[in-house]
Amino acid sequence: MNLFAEFEDKIRAIVAELDIASQTPLALDRVVVEPPRDPAHGDLATNAALVLAKPAGLNPRELAGRIAGKLGEDAAVETTEIAGPGFINLRLSKTFWANHLGVILAAGSQYGRTGLGAGRHVNVEYVSANPTGPMHVGHCRGAVVGDALANLLEFAGYDVTREYVINDAGVQIDVLARSVELRYREALGETIGEIPSGLYPGDYLVPVGQALAGEFGDKLKQMDEPARMEILRDRSVDAMMALIRQDLAVLNVNHEVFFSERTLHEKQNGVSEIDRMLEEMRVRGFVYEGRLPPPKGELPEDWEDREQTLFKSTEVGDDMDRPLVKSDGSYTYFAADVAYFKNKYDRGFHRMVYVLGADHGGYVKRLKAVAKAIAGDENVLDVLLCQLVKLYRNGEPVRMSKRSGDFVTLRDVVDEVGTDAVRFMMLYRKPEAPLDFDYAKVTEQSKDNPVFYVQYAHARTKSVFRQAGEEVPGLDLSGSGLARADLGLLVDEGEIALIAKMAEFPRMLEQAARADEPHRIAFYLYELASELHQHWSRGKEKPELRFVNQDNANLTLARLAMLKGLSCVLSSGLAIVGASAPDEMR
Repeated sequence: MNLFAEFEDKIRAIVAELDIASQTPLALDRVVVEPPRDPAHGDLATNAALVLAKPAGLNPRELAGRIAGKLGEDAAVETTEIAGPGFINLRLSKTFWANHLGVILAAGSQYGRTGLGAGRHVNVEYVSANPTGPMHVGHCRGAVVGDALANLLEFAGYDVTREYVINDAGVQIDVLARSVELRYREALGETIGEIPSGLYPGDYLVPVGQALAGEFGDKLKQMDEPARMEILRDRSVDAMMALIRQDLAVLNVNHEVFFSERTLHEKQNGVSEIDRMLEEMRVRGFVYEGRLPPPKGELPEDWEDREQTLFKSTEVGDDMDRPLVKSDGSYTYFAADVAYFKNKYDRGFHRMVYVLGADHGGYVKRLKAVAKAIAGDENVLDVLLCQLVKLYRNGEPVRMSKRSGDFVTLRDVVDEVGTDAVRFMMLYRKPEAPLDFDYAKVTEQSKDNPVFYVQYAHARTKSVFRQAGEEVPGLDLSGSGLARADLGLLVDEGEIALIAKMAEFPRMLEQAARADEPHRIAFYLYELASELHQHWSRGKEKPELRFVNQDNANLTLARLAMLKGLSCVLSSGLAIVGASAPDEMR
């Protein structure tokens, strides 16, 4: 279904026929066929002659002429052109495009699916917000990017597991428990006054305190501190995770696995999972006792020059070896990170993707080192960093949420603009670029609002079918009826442009899946919608180009078949993004 890959195969066959394949085995991997930057140059462009000429000992334009001559013999190729130092531009025949539209229609919702993943197991870990409160807008971007990536990889043939790590083993859980204890006492009628600095002030903890008062009365107050804190920690984390799951649900984000960090620390028969990891990695030479050199510049106050347990991450690409055990004997966060990666690797994942906030940029190199130490290949791990989201209303910064205490919640945003707008717009910038999210712009009905523009395109395809049913009675608009359409009647340049843009869908998906870049889908959908809206506008000026022609039922059927293919591509793309494909918009 990927016509660009099909033509790359044709070029490889031509290279073999020209008897230069043995001279260019590595260069062949750099041959690409892609849409030309300027559509006026044709339908396809290839760099084949440019990358193959030098190893073959030939002049690039001379080789381009030989390859173009062979391509010109292909029935699908209407014209060939050699441009610049040796690029080859191809224009495909209208018959080819009619036939390819038939391929799109036959595939339907499966168009663009690929066996790229070959069923390999991939773990995508995203969100993993500390369970200390509701989701805020900063988590929102990572949630959408991770979920859309998981959808994309599934579409590309991977076996995907969506995972959330519950960070329930750190100091922040004690802070949460203390914060909830205040709300528990408040629920029992005590006056707690202003929430002390360092504790969580949000009103979202009030119901947790009330629930504890309802369950225990004042019995919690009578318990000794260790027992009381254990209950407070467990109940608080459970309540926060229930809140987080609800927040994620309104964004249509659902994880298959919620992994508790605490399980890495818990001992069974006197041994924890981190203990086992340390022992195994010590045997493999990656854990040792040693001293770290002091940090460059001014020494931090907590710097200790002592012998300690270290991970030899400099052996596998990191800038420094990493401490695994603190001076008090407890494990560092990094030790848990290593054990967690090993846990996933032992579960049989061939590839792991971490979607993290931009503030975790310093973690990338050390995580890559962990992957290389454990899996033998740093490329088994990919890390996506999501930059900050800034909220605006008509250009003015949005104030913080009263409920959260110090941030705007994800629920606040989704409740106001809807799930579709949030999901699409969170992908309408590369994750590594900052994102300005303006409530007014994402709800206006205009070309400047990408999600509206794309969904309106899908609704337009459906409106034409309703119009055709009214104006051309008796026309068979069923799947079998559309399958009998004479697609050869589609010869207008706007119609060919629409089909050609649809044909880019499989290639775009494959590239996006290889690069872990789900934002490409949002960009593509906007371009495809733009092609439809432009052609629609041409029909206003030239009635003969309108989709419904009461005087020509056959042409109408062919154009409706084209719109059917278009709606399939739009709805498939929107499904991967996680947005709906409405049949009508009011």
